[in-house]
Amino acid sequence: MKPKTINILYWIFTILFAALMIFSSYGSILVNDDAKKLIHDQFGYPVYFIPFTGYAKIIGAIVILIPGLLTIKEWAYAGLFFDLIAVIYSGIALAGTVDPMMFFMLIWFVPGILSYIFWKKKVKQNMPVLK
Repeated sequence: MKPKTINILYWIFTILFAALMIFSSYGSILVNDDAKKLIHDQFGYPVYFIPFTGYAKIIGAIVILIPGLLTIKEWAYAGLFFDLIAVIYSGIALAGTVDPMMFFMLIWFVPGILSYIFWKKKVKQNMPVLK
């Protein structure tokens, strides 16, 4: 695959993934009723934890958008995926079964996984070859 194609696909999936994570952080930062109903009432997490998750998602989304930052970008991707996994796990654990809504949440993984894959390809292409 050409470097230009890899770069374009990386930015498409990264912007999409970051936008999804920033969009999902809005309610948590404001601790609005929807966030309270889901995170506190349904999942049982404490209310003080809600804004933490929102700010963490925004920071992670910003980090994956900044070129460079190799190690911290790995951490950001990991944190964002941990957040998505925690939501799915919490939903399944509470329902005792796989709710169809949890399948919808799996869609959020797709741009994140593709962003990560194309980021690694970009990094590999930009590494100097040692002779």
